[in-house]
Amino acid sequence: MISIRQTTKSIDDILMINQSTQMKIKEIINRSISHLELILFEYKLFQKLDRWNWGYLVNYLRYGIIGDRVRLEASSVCQLKCPLCPTGMGINKKGVVGWGFLNLENFKKFVDENPKIKNVEISNYGEIFLNPLLGEILRYAYEKGISLSAGTGANFNFIREDILEALVKYQFKRFNIALDGASQETYQIYRKGGDFNNVINNIKRLNYYKEKYNSKFPIITWQFVIFGHNEHELPKAREMAEELNMKFVPKANWDSSFSPVKDKETVLKESGIDVSKTHEPWCYQLWKSPQINWDGKLLGCCVNIWSDFGNVFENGLEKSLKSEKYRYAKEMLLGLKPPREDIPCLKCPVYKSGVFKKEVSKILGEKA
Repeated sequence: MISIRQTTKSIDDILMINQSTQMKIKEIINRSISHLELILFEYKLFQKLDRWNWGYLVNYLRYGIIGDRVRLEASSVCQLKCPLCPTGMGINKKGVVGWGFLNLENFKKFVDENPKIKNVEISNYGEIFLNPLLGEILRYAYEKGISLSAGTGANFNFIREDILEALVKYQFKRFNIALDGASQETYQIYRKGGDFNNVINNIKRLNYYKEKYNSKFPIITWQFVIFGHNEHELPKAREMAEELNMKFVPKANWDSSFSPVKDKETVLKESGIDVSKTHEPWCYQLWKSPQINWDGKLLGCCVNIWSDFGNVFENGLEKSLKSEKYRYAKEMLLGLKPPREDIPCLKCPVYKSGVFKKEVSKILGEKA
């Protein structure tokens, strides 16, 4: 994969020993080379960090995490029926993700056992605002100096008034609101069961509390997944986002079989998005922000719905991230190990697309 392999001489030519011993030595050397290549990749990731503190080194040595961030889902439950989402389609309810909420005791235990983890992303496949204990989770994180975010997104259709205030009071850092349209007529085509006007009213109420507390947090983003049925509302949605003091972030639809974009050139001009590029290299999350399910299952990344790598609440974060299976998955993603049936990445469309392999080549300075 890199020059280490390329410059390794043939062991058979330099070792005049029996075949069995040669095979054992080859295995040891290949394992060492894979380890060095893994370290090189992780070193390159360190170089790309925007900032540095000694806690990062502690996290790397203890967990193998690059940075100080994990993903811990607060809720896998969602009230909408989005047609491309495994939660909306009912797949996750019966699978490894399941159906439930992060409880306060598990959150407290996780935070207390991992003091160098300072940033936690709490959204993934469900709606975080349905968790009845969210307010207490927000308060405990604030007291412990933990920055919470929901960058994967929320539909924001239902939220209690006390939670709106808590988001500001306890300095929730940021979250994305899934608003794929600028009208109820368009919005409801994908966000089935959602109410566009409810979402807008909830945003206005949140802005009221931000003004009351004179706070810029949480920073909220209008996340607009581009479909064929909503591409014409991109300009209007951007304008509405600005009026509501929100960032506006368009995204490509990850499955073009549903409502494909009709005018790709206009969409590119309006959004800067090439809708033909639907896969993002989420595989980085195994290193930079490993995904933990609401019930403690280590999923590795936000895409995984197939199997887990053990349970963080039961075994601890350090042991889970250093397990043989998790390490094998990392090496498999880097092309250092062959595919293995028990690794969930094998079933993943992102892995199959080869997009992460190209990213690895760029990072290591090779030609894609």
